[in-house]
Amino acid sequence: MRPLPLPFPDETESPLVTELRFATSGVTVRGVFELNEFAVLTPDNLEFLRLYIRVRGNLKEVERVLGVSYPTVRARFDTLLRAIGYEPELADPHAEVLSSLERGEITPEEAARKLRR
Repeated sequence: MRPLPLPFPDETESPLVTELRFATSGVTVRGVFELNEFAVLTPDNLEFLRLYIRVRGNLKEVERVLGVSYPTVRARFDTLLRAIGYEPELADPHAEVLSSLERGEITPEEAARKLRR
């Protein structure tokens, strides 16, 4: 079996399914059915979602597994949220400063200066 050929070139609307076939029982159901938001994810978003679930929603672990920066992971997560119909929350600027401090990217003095702004 092959995955759905999505996204489909030059199409912006979600596809409709018109037939379901259950191979073992031989049952076929015809009609017009909508695919849910997860069924139409791009392969990249689906791969990211699977990893996110596998690490139980821990973005720091996603960062470690992918070997990319936390802001990159966060951007991919926001892209996934938009793809399933949610608008990502605005990032707390203090959280990023504290994450940078935790990763050793900035000194405590730099963190304190940034947090005072």
